[in-house]
Order: sequence, then C-alpha cells, then structure tokens
Amino acid sequence: MNSGGLTRSKRDLPPMHYTLKIESFSLLLKTEVVKYESDVFEAEGYTWRLCLYPNGNTKGKGKGFVSLYLQIENTSKLGHRWKENHCFVESDASVKSYHKEKTEWGFDKLLSLETFNDASNGYLFNDCCVFGAEIFVIKPTGKGELLSMVKKPANGSLTWKIEDFSKLDKSSYLSKAFTSGGRSWRIKVYPKGYDDGKGNSLSVYLELVDGGKLPRKKTVWAEYKLRVLDQRHGKHVEEKSNHIESRWFTSSSYSRGFPKFMPLGDLREVSKGYVKSDTLIVEAEILTVSVSKLFSY
Repeated sequence: MNSGGLTRSKRDLPPMHYTLKIESFSLLLKTEVVKYESDVFEAEGYTWRLCLYPNGNTKGKGKGFVSLYLQIENTSKLGHRWKENHCFVESDASVKSYHKEKTEWGFDKLLSLETFNDASNGYLFNDCCVFGAEIFVIKPTGKGELLSMVKKPANGSLTWKIEDFSKLDKSSYLSKAFTSGGRSWRIKVYPKGYDDGKGNSLSVYLELVDGGKLPRKKTVWAEYKLRVLDQRHGKHVEEKSNHIESRWFTSSSYSRGFPKFMPLGDLREVSKGYVKSDTLIVEAEILTVSVSKLFSY
C-alpha cells in the first residue's frame, strides 16, 4: 500500500531499532488520546521518536485508520548539509528526506481500524499491540553544482589604453586579463577589422581566457558592454551584447563581440577624438555573469 509516497509492506521479522509495545490498548483509547509520542531513541547516529494516532490522524487523511509516523529530534544541532541526508523506514524502497522543514514522515493510513481491531489478523492480541521502526540513513557521498547568476560582479570592468595605435601591425591584440565572476577575461582588438569588418571597421571582442579548455558542452554566460572612449567630446561608442547567442561562451566560441564595432574612418578622423596622442582607449564591462561552483556533500 502506498501512502504519500511511502510503501507499506508485511514481514515476519520485528523492527531492528525500536518497538513501542502497548498493553491494555482499549484503555488507551478510552482516554481519548489523540496522539501518543514514544520516548526518544537513537539510530544511525540520529535521535528519533514514534508518533502514534491510535484513532487516526484526522488532520491528515487518517480517519478510520491507525496512523504512525517517524519523527527526527534535535534538528537545531545538525549542520547545514544535514538536509541532504535521507532515511527510509521499514522495508520501504522509497527514500525520504528529513530536514529542518520536514521532520516527520509516515503513514496516515497504516492500517484500517477494522483490520487492526480484528483479532484474527494478529495485530491486536489480548488487547496488546506492538509498533516499531527500522531506520537506514544514506550518508551523502555525491557531488553537486551550484549555478548563480551574478549581477554587477566585483572587478567586472577593464580600461585598456592602446598606445602607438597607428603603428600597430599585427592582426589582433590582447589586453591584460582581469578576473570577475571566478573567470579571467580580456579584451581582443583587431585594428584593421576581422570577419565582416575586415578592412572597414575596428573589431572589438570580449574573450574568456582559457575558454578553449572548457569541458565539452560547458557554457559560461555573460552580459557585457564594450566601448571605445571619445577623449575629446565624451561621446563614446558603445555596444551591448543584446543577442542571446553573443552571451554564451564555449570551448569553440570563447571570444564574443562585434566585427563591425565602428568604422575605421572615424578612428582616423582626429576631430572625432577616438584616437588622441596616438592612443585608443577601449573598455569592457561585465553586467551579469554565470558562476558555477562544484561541491561535495
């Protein structure tokens, strides 16, 4: 029989950890007791007690049944990771988690009162009955991952002054790295353009350092802005990663940005102020980043 995800079954062996024997059960019923709680007992390193509703837990779905629950005690003394521990009761094959918000599991409908009170069934014999619990605690030995989306992460920006800009002769240049969201980043600039911007635009990218070493299918998400400063008028050129695909960094796509960031003609025009004293200033700002941490429990 299944009750709230718990499975009830029969067996010949008595419970290993604790038994609650009640003599003169009929007299207990006459006291009109709603709930009887056993003394505490220890099993598998934790402290427990049985909670018996001889006439059923009417607050649940136990009307007309005997209700029985296993309750864990002293949860305030247990560590934060205790909530990852699980136990299962009797021969039940399902695993139930006990934690500070859920200290009790059991059966609203353990046995119908009709079945229980019928002496021929053997549950109530000479006005005596026995309840019990057998507990197995699974000790967590697994690993997990915590994914957080961090807005405005610490140290999330970099300003890069590129001197002697007119003398640059390589296809691309990299800034120094900065660390934000547990990852290292840098700016990548193509002075003469790249891809669709080759020969006509300045290309600017945000690159995930060592992104090529990411595990297969591992992704890092980042929302960012890239800008070139106007050193004369303050009218900076800025682009934001508005497209979803431009925000996902992978081992095959760990450099994201804009091949046509701004026209090369604007850079050459001194009056526009983007290059001053032969220095170009490029900035990167990470707005939101995914942070993934592995842990053991």
